Amino acid sequence: MAIIYFLQSDVVPTLLKAGVEVILLTDDEIVAQLASRFSQHGLTIEGLRLKQANKFATTVQPRLQWLLAYLRRVGGSRRINTEAMDSHIWEVWAENLWKFRLGIWIPSALMILLLRNFSWARKLLVRIQNRFIPDPEIYTDLFDKYQPDMIIASTPGWRLDRYLLRESAKRGIPNMTVIVGWDNSSSYNVSGADVQYATCWSQLQKDELVYGSDWKPENVNIGGIPSYDGYFRKQWLMPRDEYFKLHNLDPNRKLISYASSFVHFAPNFPNIEALAKLVSSDSLIEPSQLLIRLHPSHFQDKPKIFAEERARVFELEKKYPHVHVVQPVALGGSLGYYGGEDMDEKSSMMAYSDVVVTVYSTMLVETAVHDTPMIAATIDVPGGWNKKNKFSLSLKEIGDWPTHKRFRDAKAGRVAENAESLRDALNVYLADPTVSAEERREFIQDEITFTDGTSGKRTAEYILSLLEKLNR
Repeated sequence: MAIIYFLQSDVVPTLLKAGVEVILLTDDEIVAQLASRFSQHGLTIEGLRLKQANKFATTVQPRLQWLLAYLRRVGGSRRINTEAMDSHIWEVWAENLWKFRLGIWIPSALMILLLRNFSWARKLLVRIQNRFIPDPEIYTDLFDKYQPDMIIASTPGWRLDRYLLRESAKRGIPNMTVIVGWDNSSSYNVSGADVQYATCWSQLQKDELVYGSDWKPENVNIGGIPSYDGYFRKQWLMPRDEYFKLHNLDPNRKLISYASSFVHFAPNFPNIEALAKLVSSDSLIEPSQLLIRLHPSHFQDKPKIFAEERARVFELEKKYPHVHVVQPVALGGSLGYYGGEDMDEKSSMMAYSDVVVTVYSTMLVETAVHDTPMIAATIDVPGGWNKKNKFSLSLKEIGDWPTHKRFRDAKAGRVAENAESLRDALNVYLADPTVSAEERREFIQDEITFTDGTSGKRTAEYILSLLEKLNR
């Protein structure tokens, strides 16, 4: 997502045009690949040294570092919707044994109460984390070589970028974060380092940052989401006939697409099987076909349950007529299938589908950008994954997570909890695609603010304004 945000938008080109030298740190295994693809004067690509960072995280007081990361994740203020954080609390409970629960989970409950209710506790947590900086520092040579005026990260230290940000703060170098994901500001809260500035998608996200994790309002910019500029410009859109030919789709049948989501919490197979049966029967008012987009996690080796569901989906493709499967493209390195290499595939799927179905994925926002009808399907299987020490969560129970609740409240699409309501919702949109159109437009206006394809430029201009301010 960060690769798309910076390299496939106007953010980096605008900075370079203004004479800013950009040093981009990324997964070490794909440095050469990105350098070849995105070569530009003024842009240098270096490794983020993830192996060294991960080694420090897992070998130097690893339990304490894990606990601090856990408290960051769930310790946001109760002034915002905490449903996503609450689910993670129970996930950790379910996936660990009683010894862990008694020794770690229960004592941490008191800390969470303090974090949820007092800003001083959240600020103290940030200060405690700052003691964990690798010695010798991982990035010393890079800081010495490039002498940066600012460090920008795609999270405020929620992941392994925390060590880079802590080193920059220790050196007194200003830093900032960009919010790259729809749910980032509600699902992850307390910063993992001292970070001064942020830019986000909308007033909704800004409120989550300010009220949930104590950001100063004047230091949070609303710049929209640069990753979606290409959608508005239709720069990734393939010709319709070319896209249909790519997946052996029938141009005379309506296209229903399913984007797998939330596979870590619950199987998607009930949703997918229900759709396969619907398009292969006479249940829909228009002859239709199904295109299933697998999730990147479906290609993980562990746990096996994800790969097993992938195999079941491919069996559905063989069993039912008019069912097709598309899988995301792998970039390589630790990113696996999360590389954002198939924006043309995603954009074309959403643009040419008559209805897009998912759980409560970010693709709801992306689909609304394409003005395509959408459905959040939440068909559960009893017991979820039914695996020991694997947390499962009913898809019906995540409807009150912050982003999911906003989708439902906006009435930008339908929610289907069983095969019958899924059939009915599909038939509504197949009969009239303009249903919910006004709600879709209002939804994206609220969620991403700028719909003119200029968020990358706006974001870069904010960064330039900070550089000018800080260098006076």
